[in-house]
Amino acid sequence: MSNDDHYGGGDVGGTGQTRTRLPDSPSDPYGTPRRTPRASRGLVTVVGVVVLLVAAIAFANQSSDSPGGDAASDKPPTTTSTAPTGTAPVTTKTAGIPKGFAHDEQGAQSAAANYTAALGSDGMFKKDTRHALVDGIYTPDTAARMKGPQDEAYSTAFLARLGLDANGNPPQGSTFVTRAVPIGTRVESYTPTGAKIAVWYTGLIGMAGAKSTDPVRTLWKTWTFELSWVGEDWKVVDDTQQDGPAPVPGDVPVSTSDDMSKAIKEFGGFTYAR
Repeated sequence: MSNDDHYGGGDVGGTGQTRTRLPDSPSDPYGTPRRTPRASRGLVTVVGVVVLLVAAIAFANQSSDSPGGDAASDKPPTTTSTAPTGTAPVTTKTAGIPKGFAHDEQGAQSAAANYTAALGSDGMFKKDTRHALVDGIYTPDTAARMKGPQDEAYSTAFLARLGLDANGNPPQGSTFVTRAVPIGTRVESYTPTGAKIAVWYTGLIGMAGAKSTDPVRTLWKTWTFELSWVGEDWKVVDDTQQDGPAPVPGDVPVSTSDDMSKAIKEFGGFTYAR
């Protein structure tokens, strides 16, 4: 398996194909859709309903918090299986990768989530940082086996198709965007010596720039890692990816290339833990 399925196929082992939407206007390569103005009367009605609803909720909360209310309302909410739980994430890093995960199910989930974010970063497009990421995430045997094929996959021709030069750098004035953002994790199996963890994540991939014909787009995938407890930490032995689950696209206006470039520079990523 090549972890490069995150990038949509091609020479790096993926099976999907990506359609590029050319810009409708040279000033906005993201093709921001135009919206038809809505009637002001309808807007006023909706706002009025929302205000009344908020007021009703506030009144209900105030009543339940008052002395003499139902004692059950003072109990903390019950945590569901989909709610964020667990201890704080690790604080130690090597080559930018969190390390020292707990030797339990939560530690394995946290490792898989953080490895997803690291392998979906722009560091994978530069040889030196890619090798450092692979060495820090995979077992020594797996890392040694992967480097050669990966170097061939991240060829000059492949990088050029993404708008990058031979060293993985974007053109001047453009920002290459690639991130993997974990949504949640699932334990497929667990023992003290090995675990299989699935990570559901959304990703960003594309080029933000005034001349870009490959605007930043989203993807949804599940990345499954087979982990082994090696050297006092969780390391990846093997990994696979599949598409989805993918939600219905939201009715949100597409941002301009300038806004996207600014966001990717200003908003940093996270260290993940369950």
